[in-house]
Amino acid sequence: MTQRSDATGFVTDESDSVPSAPFFWARPRAAYIHIPFCAHKCGYCDFASVAGQDDAIDRFLSALDREMASQLTPGTVVDTIFVGGGTPTYVSAKQLDRYLDRLNHWFQVSPDVEFTVESNPNTLTAEKVAILANHGVNRVSLGAQSFRPHLLKQLERNHDPASVGRAIDLLRKRFDNISIDLIFGIPGQTQKEWEEDLETSLSLEPNHISAYGLTYEKGTPLWKQRKLGIVEPIDENIEATMYEHLMDRLNLNGWEQYEISNFARGRKKCRHNLYYWANAPYYGFGTGAAAFQNNRRTLNLRPLITYMERVESGESPICQSEVLESESRARETAILNLRRTEGISRVNFIETTGHRIDDLAGDPIRQFVEHGLLIDDGETICFSRAGFLLADGILARIV
Repeated sequence: MTQRSDATGFVTDESDSVPSAPFFWARPRAAYIHIPFCAHKCGYCDFASVAGQDDAIDRFLSALDREMASQLTPGTVVDTIFVGGGTPTYVSAKQLDRYLDRLNHWFQVSPDVEFTVESNPNTLTAEKVAILANHGVNRVSLGAQSFRPHLLKQLERNHDPASVGRAIDLLRKRFDNISIDLIFGIPGQTQKEWEEDLETSLSLEPNHISAYGLTYEKGTPLWKQRKLGIVEPIDENIEATMYEHLMDRLNLNGWEQYEISNFARGRKKCRHNLYYWANAPYYGFGTGAAAFQNNRRTLNLRPLITYMERVESGESPICQSEVLESESRARETAILNLRRTEGISRVNFIETTGHRIDDLAGDPIRQFVEHGLLIDDGETICFSRAGFLLADGILARIV
């Protein structure tokens, strides 16, 4: 396995370009940009997104550019750029061209940089696809979620199943790295419907699939409907069976599961997310965006108008800031590392955090190993198949 290092102190495995040596004080090599605008806000969504405020898009893009100017110099070198939302491709073609042009100004974009933009299927046109490609975007993450009309309605998605295939046909002309997002455990969803959704996704031949069990985030319309008894979550055993089918179907057909919810083929892992799970530094810009720099974790304001007013007045949009204590940072790293199928490397963990994982969480690790939920070979600690089904509870105990 070949490794390389650079002047910032990173040592990376060339196969994935992910830090594997001390990096908490290094300069960020990943950047997240948040575009909050959507045609409509889905009932399960807890992201910093807004609908019905299109008249603020141009003003927001100016504020976003000003925020980046406060931290960056033109041509800043990064390994990954991820534009999320919201729906980054909801804006007009002219506005899309505008903010991508500014990203090209602030970041050094090349074929070696993984440059991802999230999209909803019904927001893509041939013109927008060309704009994405012409600005160096080389990866698109498409929010399909389901291919069943009644399940899309349950999720309050505003695209039809056929629009996913149409979007991928457009993307294929310029992109060879396409990811599809799916959701399982939707109220009323059957095992057969989930299996058919997965088969439909595979028939579209993406390079990457992210599949998440539906969560009821507090305060969302879906959470309120559950509290009122309007919707009923599916049985936990059925949801577990859905997840097991996901793992079996993909792992046996040339796909690599590299994280709890993420699968790739053809070495198309999402490098940007690998930075997150390594707990490496990253930039964050836009409403609600998190950042991790100089061992300091920050969070931007979520309200759109407040964010713009703050930046326009020359003030920071940060609303939360925390300098991580050594042990807290190490525990956080353990949680993020364990999400990956490769788990926690004892050697790499002590190099990156200065702590031994056994000193921090030796007892719960031993207990989970005894119960067959974790595997410990002396060098690495990772989830067993049964452990993946109970990952949230295990991660909470490690904290």
